[in-house]
Amino acid sequence: MYFDIQRFSTHDGDGIRSILFLKGCSLACPWCQNPESRSEKRSLLFDQRLCLQDCQACQKETNTITRNKEGLIVIDRLAIDEKVLDSLTQCCPTQALSVCGKETQQDILFETLLKDKAFYIQSGGGVTFSGGEPLMQPELVENIAKRMHQQGINTAIETCMHVPWKNIERVLPYIDCWLTDLKHTDQQKFQEWAKGSLSRIQKNFQQLALHAKRIVIRIPIVPGFNDTEQELHAIIDFAVSLKACCELHLLPYHTLGINKYDLLDMPYHCADKPLDNPVLLINAQEYAQNHPQSVQKLTVTIRG
Repeated sequence: MYFDIQRFSTHDGDGIRSILFLKGCSLACPWCQNPESRSEKRSLLFDQRLCLQDCQACQKETNTITRNKEGLIVIDRLAIDEKVLDSLTQCCPTQALSVCGKETQQDILFETLLKDKAFYIQSGGGVTFSGGEPLMQPELVENIAKRMHQQGINTAIETCMHVPWKNIERVLPYIDCWLTDLKHTDQQKFQEWAKGSLSRIQKNFQQLALHAKRIVIRIPIVPGFNDTEQELHAIIDFAVSLKACCELHLLPYHTLGINKYDLLDMPYHCADKPLDNPVLLINAQEYAQNHPQSVQKLTVTIRG
């Protein structure tokens, strides 16, 4: 299941790219900028600001949606099933109510992504698999990435690495660039914040480094989680130990995705202001670039 295809992207890999966003994630990072991607199933988003006061389109489709005394929409999310989501998919005239997640045949996805082949080839771009965690759907990634290679198209994948190794191994021959998250090196803190196994991720990294063509490690720097010099140095130490790691991106925390939590009626448990510590970022960049144990000189960038 996927929830979006973003065309003509100049991020998330080299050149002009199409980004295929897949549903489902094995972590629960509280700063996630795509919370609609967490569930493997479809998600319902609602923006009260776009709702027409006298419209009853959604209420006619299901009794799980009502209006309160103030005339505001109230959604009984626990009562919404797949049948209800089917009925709501096209009902809202202003898209105040929208369903995130689509099922389609892999052939259709491939043909859609292939439409921009000329732009990929001309710019050195290609197709990037994102999410969510795309490696929760390894069969789909393998199928499309293999066919992209047959067309001479570059492939990249954005992954948190928190999946069984067999999922990674399955797609290894068909991925040119691995855009991988490395969030922490402390198991307890990682489990408390992201609800996952750091040891699984580290083992996957060590295995991947033996086989991958290119690894770009991205470090989201989140207030209260890993925004100290000591923590960043430990993360960088692990990154430079991986021979296939040629590039490091420092990603300062931002709040651009907060509004999505309101649309999903989900609480947001991270800082409400962006990271504002340029000295920390510059020092981390210098530490990585001049790391004494680095096998090769890293390209280290601070991304906005």
